[in-house]
Amino acid sequence: MTLVWRPGFSGLTDADAIAYVSAVEAADGQPLEFGVAKAINDFVVGCKLDGIWSAIKASCILAGARTTNGALVPLVGTAPTPFNFDLVGNTDYNRKTGLVGDGTSKSLNAGVSYQTYGVDSLVHTSVYVSTAASGTYLGVNAQNTIANSNAYIRSSGAVYSASTNGFIGISLPATLTASVRYNSATVTGSVASTSSVATVIGIFARSGTVPSSRSAGRLAFYSIGESLDLAALDARVTALITAIGAAIP
Repeated sequence: MTLVWRPGFSGLTDADAIAYVSAVEAADGQPLEFGVAKAINDFVVGCKLDGIWSAIKASCILAGARTTNGALVPLVGTAPTPFNFDLVGNTDYNRKTGLVGDGTSKSLNAGVSYQTYGVDSLVHTSVYVSTAASGTYLGVNAQNTIANSNAYIRSSGAVYSASTNGFIGISLPATLTASVRYNSATVTGSVASTSSVATVIGIFARSGTVPSSRSAGRLAFYSIGESLDLAALDARVTALITAIGAAIP
């Protein structure tokens, strides 16, 4: 069999992945390496095969793109609003490991309010930590979860320790029940219900009208949405970040 190259054929197979890659390349002003684009395509296809893609409502792959602006193109949902990141010199960004905070002024507004979801909704949020920073908030709000319940991604004291890198996520698979995943393991427990809050979800910072408790950690991915299988998402995100790192010289 003879393989024939066709101009304009990217090798990507999924329409959502193709649209995202095109948007990133437009923001970057140049194409991605084939290996990076394929890693993204494989991630989207894999999430769909696992039945978790439709649960992701807001997400950014904070790695792979050639520029910070490209990394802030949303994979799903609304683009985050950056505060004080270097969008010109890209000094806060590493293509293999993601975007880094400074612990004092830099954060992202995810563009999603806690009131997007009702009290005790079955939801999830996750981040991929390339470099942890102890004593600060590396991910999504530490005040209330999207479910407006007294559980958060920091539910376990170890989640934000300096040694905890990799995928970290929380999902509420049932009313007043939360599963927290980190270090490739999932722990599930009960949580209490609280009232809804009107603040938006922060990345690299505790949510609020004025973000606080900012993190100096480095993140390569985040997602927000409906409850899903954290182990499946962990496997897909970890494979994605590993493949992006291998594809970039």
